[in-house]
Amino acid sequence: MSLQRKIEQRKARVAILGLGYVGLPLAVEFAKAGFRVTGIEVDRSKVAMLRKGKSYVQDVPGEELQPLIRRRRLRVTGECGTLETADAIIICVPTPLRKTKDPDLSYIMSAVEEISARMGRDQLIVLESTTYPGTCDELILPFLERGGGRVGRDFFLAFSPERVDPGNALHTTKNITKIIGGVTPRCTALACLLYGQMIERVHPVSSTRVAEMAKLLENTFRSVNIAMVNEMALICKRMGIDVWEVIEAAATKPFGFMPFYPGPGLGGHCLPIDPIYLSWKARVHDFEARLIEVAAEINARMPEHVCGVISESLNRRGLCLKGAKIMILGAAYKRNVGDTRESPALEIMRALVRSGARLSYSDPYVRALELDGRRFASALISPRLLHRQDCAVIITDHSCFDYDLIVRHAPLVVDTRNATRAVAKGLRKRKVVSI
Repeated sequence: MSLQRKIEQRKARVAILGLGYVGLPLAVEFAKAGFRVTGIEVDRSKVAMLRKGKSYVQDVPGEELQPLIRRRRLRVTGECGTLETADAIIICVPTPLRKTKDPDLSYIMSAVEEISARMGRDQLIVLESTTYPGTCDELILPFLERGGGRVGRDFFLAFSPERVDPGNALHTTKNITKIIGGVTPRCTALACLLYGQMIERVHPVSSTRVAEMAKLLENTFRSVNIAMVNEMALICKRMGIDVWEVIEAAATKPFGFMPFYPGPGLGGHCLPIDPIYLSWKARVHDFEARLIEVAAEINARMPEHVCGVISESLNRRGLCLKGAKIMILGAAYKRNVGDTRESPALEIMRALVRSGARLSYSDPYVRALELDGRRFASALISPRLLHRQDCAVIITDHSCFDYDLIVRHAPLVVDTRNATRAVAKGLRKRKVVSI
């Protein structure tokens, strides 16, 4: 039976390499659509959890996962041997930066090596991991063709960027439009056919490079606009203007303006990293992406600015940063998730510890964390605990935090997210400092 017929009849065997916040929701959706799915994960503890029907990804409830595991619609393994019998293989592995700020594609190439060693005929391979334009054509394709197979005839290769927004119940894997670009038109068509079985809408593009660039444009757009509004916040602070009121006023314009909001810095896997991939690739083509790089610098300096605001606010009360009792509210990189990757909270916490502050934190989504060898446990917010602090700093605006309680009982609040906007203005004016 041809690969096309297998996909159309949902008899294609799907293998997903990497069961993180991208791969696991994808595996679940394919399994729910009727495909036989094998998830391959190198972390043995995660494999053990999934086999018991326990999810470690917030967007995949255990009650959704368990029947798929029980009925063997979704199998989980740490071994790559099952790639030999897969009809479609989807790569969802990390793509971090090296310390030199160069792309680290070692996880992708390790996955490609495993696939290449077991390749059969008529297999579809799709990369979802965010990378720079040219990765599929320049790196993956030559590697896969070393065995003598020809793309578009013996195997099929496409890129389809992940667009997951952790914690977003409205926009999910199933209903976010899927961009798909293949090396050949046949590659694109088969990848669209596969994803179209379980995703509401697919958007084919002319090449893998277009698909790769589209992902970087999405996140670079956000990074640059966040940097612009962060710089606006710094200017407004110098001028004694409330930047949040400025944004609210500007947002009343029904055209030509999209509100972005300042914050303590960028976090997560995408925004701090993806624009660097693009600027790196631009340099390879002898082009300096000045706007992108300046935006990255502005965003990277925000944690330092927050620490400065904390120190200045304490000084006005006759306190110094060294020895001050400071509670960080929110350690995750975004609201209502437990992901701390690249979280600005961690950088701020490290800087405060180095300055001699007596630090604690509260985050119901992050029960414990380690900073430079020192372990911290999340504290439960209470009036008594807040009274004992010199300053409470809102880094992540989780919706479960009681901001009225925080402002009423903490002697001083530094609010980096405008989370306390609904608290009585008189109380805020006396106690709350914005960035």
